[in-house]
Formats: sequence, structure tokens, C-alpha cells
Amino acid sequence: MANEQEKAPAKEKRPTALKRDAQNERRRLANRSFKAEVNTAIRGFKEAASKKDTAAAKAQLSAVYSLLDKGVKTGAHKLNKASRTKSRLSQEISA
Repeated sequence: MANEQEKAPAKEKRPTALKRDAQNERRRLANRSFKAEVNTAIRGFKEAASKKDTAAAKAQLSAVYSLLDKGVKTGAHKLNKASRTKSRLSQEISA
């Protein structure tokens, strides 16, 4: 009777595995917060661009570029995603 057999108790995680779990959770939360900040900046840029306010849009675009570059440096974004996003946003301002 396979259903009646008791399962072996779960193995305890090693201290290094517990530490790694804690580090991963901290990084996940930091990346999530950072990505929300980037998306808010992008939203601000799109609002300025839709109002045809080029001065404000250029200022917002500069801030978005800075955040995306910081995200690549810290590992929150991959380089190609940042490049693609910057390209698409710059097309919006020139259109």
C-alpha cells in the first residue's frame, strides 16, 4: 500500500542555504521596488510626451535613462531590455 507508507521527514536546510534564501528575498524585494520606480519614471515621461511638453519630456527621459543604466549596473535589468526601452522612448519624443 503505497499511500499508507510514511514519507521521510523533510531534510533541514544547511545554514548557508538559509542565508542564501534570505539574500535572495532581500534582492527580490529591492529589485521589485527599483523596477516600480523605473516604471513610474517611464509613466511620467509618457505623460509629458503626450502633452507635447518637450522640455519636461527631455528632462524625464534623462531621468529614465539614468535609472535604466543603474538597473543594468545592479543587475535589476538586462542590457538589451534597457537598450530596447531607451530606444523606444527616444522614438516617442522624436515622433
